[in-house]
Amino acid sequence: MSDKIKVGVVGATGYAGLELCRLILTHPQAELAAVSSVSFEGQQLADVYPSLYQRLSMVLRDADEVIAESDVVFGSVPHGVSEEYAEKCLAAGAVFIDLGADFRLSDPADYEKWYGKKYNRPELHEKSCYALPELNRARIRECDILGNPGCYPTSIALGLYPALKNGMVRTHGIVIDSKSGATGAGRGLSQTTHFADLNEGFSPYKVAAHRHLPEIEETLSRMAESQVTVTFVPHLLPINRGILSTIYARLDMPLALEDVHAVYEKFYEKERFVRVLPLGKTANLKHVKYSNYCDISLHMDGHNNTLIIASCIDNMVKGSAGQAVQNMNIRFGLDEAEGLDLVPPAF
Repeated sequence: MSDKIKVGVVGATGYAGLELCRLILTHPQAELAAVSSVSFEGQQLADVYPSLYQRLSMVLRDADEVIAESDVVFGSVPHGVSEEYAEKCLAAGAVFIDLGADFRLSDPADYEKWYGKKYNRPELHEKSCYALPELNRARIRECDILGNPGCYPTSIALGLYPALKNGMVRTHGIVIDSKSGATGAGRGLSQTTHFADLNEGFSPYKVAAHRHLPEIEETLSRMAESQVTVTFVPHLLPINRGILSTIYARLDMPLALEDVHAVYEKFYEKERFVRVLPLGKTANLKHVKYSNYCDISLHMDGHNNTLIIASCIDNMVKGSAGQAVQNMNIRFGLDEAEGLDLVPPAF
């Protein structure tokens, strides 16, 4: 009998669900036990995604069957759905890792304002944990409901954490310019993700009104231990995957770029998946693709006393499925890099 962690994926036919299956297939300490999909129930996952042909013949089943057969369940489902799955997982003795938005915000009013829904089971949120490993590792080890961070917030929080924690930048007036590949919009098609509209185009969207804003400000405020406000503008890139966030923050003290860089290197020296690049180098999406890395490069606008941080991740790995697997590893006492020690391709 296998002693591997039995993994279930609810919503396995979404982009994040597929990425989870891809990562678990090569995880040395975990195995896929069951997968589900509302839209494709009864079909093989490989019929939906031919890349899995002869690697995964698993049939998509009902979510309750997935929960019953799993030690840990990943929920890759729309917001407003995860509370029910979390409750069933707790009753079944399984850990629930939510890749959606339902367990990311601590204030119910923020969730209602930005997502248009209320928490139906508030007691579950008291038992949950915001699962950004670099911030909440100790809590993740003990929690059975993990709210996997959003993709934009991950790139932004990791980029700003050392500066905020050490009081190097002002907590107001921070400007964040982020760009994401089209997979960040999910598998469902919209007018902006049609090939003819997306290809050879580049534009901002949901300017200063993106649903990730409250998560960004809440996480940064926790890091700074004071209220942080930001201007956040996301953009849609005509590529499949990746997020690059360029962050502008006024320094709160006279510092040379070399001093800031030394703080960042010290802060992240023990973090397996955060790479602070040498001075003179610039973070590039190409160098994190298909990996769980967050690459950070630091720059200075001396004329305006502004620190410029470039932070990039693969939105489907460190920004979603990879971070979820990292959280599973932490929760089950494994090496965080199990199943994630992936070298980005050079081209």
